[in-house]
Amino acid sequence: MTVGVSTACLYPMETTDALIMLVKNGVECVEIFFNTLSEIQKPYSTQLRSILNEYGARVKSIHPFTSGYEPYLIFSDYEKRYRETREFYRQYFECAAYLGAEIVVLHGDRKTYVNGISDELYFERFSELAKIGREYGATLAQENVNMFRSQRPDFIRKMKEYLGDEASFVFDIKQAVRAGCDPVEMCKAMGDRLVHVHINDNDTSHDCLLPGRGKTDYNEILEVLKSNGYDGDFIIEVYRSNYSQLSELLEAYEYVKKTAGKSSC
Repeated sequence: MTVGVSTACLYPMETTDALIMLVKNGVECVEIFFNTLSEIQKPYSTQLRSILNEYGARVKSIHPFTSGYEPYLIFSDYEKRYRETREFYRQYFECAAYLGAEIVVLHGDRKTYVNGISDELYFERFSELAKIGREYGATLAQENVNMFRSQRPDFIRKMKEYLGDEASFVFDIKQAVRAGCDPVEMCKAMGDRLVHVHINDNDTSHDCLLPGRGKTDYNEILEVLKSNGYDGDFIIEVYRSNYSQLSELLEAYEYVKKTAGKSSC
């Protein structure tokens, strides 16, 4: 288990600069949040890999810049657009393989009330996309995201039951809080198919804070992860508005290392 930080924490700093800022300050593991097409292509990805090699850091996961468009690109009724997007997403998997990342994060379809594809078709499309990812040695993982279908534990449980071992999930504390869900229940719903954790904090007035700044009961979450055999990493993911100085982010990094180190997961 390794603690890391997402480059998203430094947005809108350019991705290469954000990566350098993190690794030169001792962050050993990162999630790279891409922000535009050229960043998943060479020569940009070559720059990223050179930075990682120089500092001896590794990439746990990558986050597509098209996450907000996935309802339109992947989960709409227009089959042709889905087929073309499926091929486009090969670029993410190729980039993940090139950088040594294990996981590609998916937001999925937005919350729908009347229209939209069935849950079953949603699961089938996830499965098809995940199969492509496996060709490159990458795991496609569904994140719980507020205002998306994945915001509720019951949807996650249904997806897990339908896909079995083909299901993989990213657990994000702040997204559960924003959706009005108990983060522990979301964590339980993902069960042994939880492969990645975005860690942050919250209190009664803020749904996202640096770890250690709020009231999250990490011990309870760690116990659930331990019972499910979780052996993945913990990536800090907050917004730039959640701290003033880089030193605060680095202090949170050390705090999570100390807190997670108390657990054997």
